[in-house]
Parts: sequence; C-alpha cells; structure tokens
Amino acid sequence: MAGRKAARSAATTSSPSATSTPATKNSAHGGANLGFEGTLWAAADKLRNNMDAAEYKHVVLGLVFLKYISDAFEERHATLMADKGKGADPEDPDEYRADNIFWVPKEARWSHLQANAKQPAIGKTLDDAMLAIERDNKSLKGVLPREFARSALDKQRLGELIDLVGTIGLGDRENRSKDILGRVYEYFLSQFASAEGKKGGQFYTPRCVVRVLVEMLAPYKGRVFDPCCGSGGMFVQSEKFVEAHGGRVGDSAVYGQESNATTWRLAKMNLAIRGIDANLGAEHAGSFKRDLHKDLKADFVLANPPFNDSDWEGDQLREDVRWKFGVPPVGNANFAWVQHFIHHLAPAGIAGFVLANGSMSSNQSGEGEIRKAIVEADLVDCMVALPGQLFYSTQIPVCLWFLARDKKNGRFRNRRGETLFIDARKSGVLVDRVHRDLTEEEFAWIAGT
Repeated sequence: MAGRKAARSAATTSSPSATSTPATKNSAHGGANLGFEGTLWAAADKLRNNMDAAEYKHVVLGLVFLKYISDAFEERHATLMADKGKGADPEDPDEYRADNIFWVPKEARWSHLQANAKQPAIGKTLDDAMLAIERDNKSLKGVLPREFARSALDKQRLGELIDLVGTIGLGDRENRSKDILGRVYEYFLSQFASAEGKKGGQFYTPRCVVRVLVEMLAPYKGRVFDPCCGSGGMFVQSEKFVEAHGGRVGDSAVYGQESNATTWRLAKMNLAIRGIDANLGAEHAGSFKRDLHKDLKADFVLANPPFNDSDWEGDQLREDVRWKFGVPPVGNANFAWVQHFIHHLAPAGIAGFVLANGSMSSNQSGEGEIRKAIVEADLVDCMVALPGQLFYSTQIPVCLWFLARDKKNGRFRNRRGETLFIDARKSGVLVDRVHRDLTEEEFAWIAGT
C-alpha cells in the first residue's frame, strides 16, 4: 500500500495456514445450517421453466413479500377480531398502522390469492393486489412488482408457485414471524445472485463479507449509511448484530441510496420484511451526481461500491467539494467512493467498505497520491486482504478498508499513527465450483482481531 510509511508503525497479522484452516462447509454464510430455505429454493427453481433468473427473481421475491405482509396483517386481524367486543375494528387501517403493520385490502390478502391460484386470471389478480397495497401504503408506492399478468409467465406454474410460497410460515406463531420470511428472502437473494452471475453481484454482497464489516464496526447506535446499498444486506446484518449483542433494534437511524431502480425496489422490500425503517430516498439515484443525503454525517458507513467503475461521469465533477485528498481519475471511481465515504463521516465516525485489491497499490492517474494523503491524514485504521471467488460478480480478490475519523473511536482504539494489516488471502473454502466462503473459524479470526 503506497504511502504506508507515513504511519509510525504497522502491525501485520497473517491468515492461518492452509493446513490449519478446516475445509468445512460450516461457513460464515451458514451453508451447513440451511434447512427449509434450500428445499424451497429447489422447488421454486423447478417452476422457473425457461424464464431468465433476473426476471424470475421479481416473481418469487414479490410473492414472498406479499406473503409476509399478509401473514403480519392476518395475525393482527385475529387479535382485533378477538377484541371486537371491546371496540376494536378489524377493518380500520389505522389499527394496523399504529403497530407498524401494513394494511392489506381484501383483494390482496393471501387467503384470497391462494383461493384463486388455479384461475387463468391469477396474473391480473396478483397485479391488482400489488397495486391495491401500494395505493393503501404510501411507503410502498412504486416499489412492488406488477408483471404477473404478462403472457410470458406460465399461469399454471405461477399458481404452483403461490401454493409453494403459501407453505412458508404455516404452523405456530413463531413460524409466522418476520424472521422466517426474512431468512427465505435473504437466501433467495443469494441464490438469484449466484444464478445471475456477474449481474447478480450488482444487488447482493456475500453474507460472510457483510458479517466481517458489521462485526468489526459494531454499529450499536447512531446513523448508519450505505450510499450504494444494493438490496440492503448491510442494514439487515447491522440489525442482526445489535440483536445478537443485546442492543435495542431501532437505536440506529438507517440511510441509504441506490442508483438502480430495480435494486432500489428490492432493498425497500427486503428492509420492510425485516421491519427496518430506512430512508432510501424517494427514488433511485446515483450518489455522485445526486447525493440524496447531502448534509448527512454518519456514525457508520458500510458499503460495497461497484469495483473499478469507469462510467461514473467523473469528468463532470472535477471541482467537487468531496475531493479533499485529490481529484479521482475519470476512468476509475474507486477513490471517488472512498472520498465520498469520508465526506459523510461524522467527527467520530468510522467506515468499513469493500474495494478491489488494486486499490491498495494502484498509482495510475493520481490514485497513489490520493491514497498517500488519506494514510498521512491517519484515517486508515485497518486493511484486510481477502481471497478471490467470494463474490458472484467477480472472481478477483478483494480487500476491506476500515477508516476512522478519530482513531480513539475506531475499531482498534488508541492506535494513532498505526494501521493494522490482516492477510486473509488464503482463507475460505469452495462451496461450489466457482464460489468461496469463509468458515466460522476464519470469520471469528478476522473479525475478532
């Protein structure tokens, strides 16, 4: 990493050797613990027929989301019916909104949809249901898919898919919880990312990578920001971290932005299923030209920006106020993203993000000078070099950057003038022919450093 000599001293820790790393599938992704999610995916994938994974994704995830809001509604509806004699009104939308539950009109309730699953007009029935939900819930306006009536979608298979999704969350009250459907949604996102290959990486960051970022930043309380949030995985894992460590979910304010309209909708649904109240802006927008959170100073920044993006319109932003450490090259947005993150950090804020490994050594077009200036400003808290094949979008190795505005508040406190380097390039095991995952032991070793 050019410029590292500016740090007075640097600690380096190396990965466990290949022989000491257990080749187990008990991975940080949770591969060994998957139960019904894998069974559901296999069944749903059989119903895909000849549909492209990118299209089928919206069909399946739209139905999972519909099942989630309907289950939550029905549970509250049953409670209100029991209290009807006490003045409760099961058909009053405000009774639901008061408990942060989406109001589901009669034509969109799962019982109605499943009863009509075998009808030829089921596609239009679903489109109408999505429209009705958006009409009665302003936060979902423009978010839900309405492509079920199109002729290319086999209506018999669509009916079978409704029946399949209808099995999720049946049984006791616990199995109707948002966590069950949230797990299914997250698992399906990962499977679609794998099926779509390079394009899939645009909306999904591997769970093991997100876990390392979240565990090392420990976002217990404060403003959490992801300006290229994809399907919202950083926020989901942050909430899980808080829950797992005894914190109060809701103590963090969540802010995000996403440039791709389709991915922005996926994120809105993903966070709604998890009950996470997030400000993702009123619409999709690119962070460089339309910063939707211009005045935000975040306590935590977590991000996985597009690697080596050459199409970021940097030629139109040469005088931007964000470039405190040097003007980033027009042909690569890596150090535009780094400076965007720094710009949005609060005085005691810390950031963790993913970049291609080249960001640690590149010198072209002034990148080395920008990196040197950031190191000399004593902002770099820790660097983690990861192996290749972790991502669906690329097989190249990546690295994690951890920055701290004030190192006494960073992950490695009281380490001013120092940067920790972690070499984890030999970590991970193959979970299929082309994808690698971190084991639980490796995750604990990296995140607990």
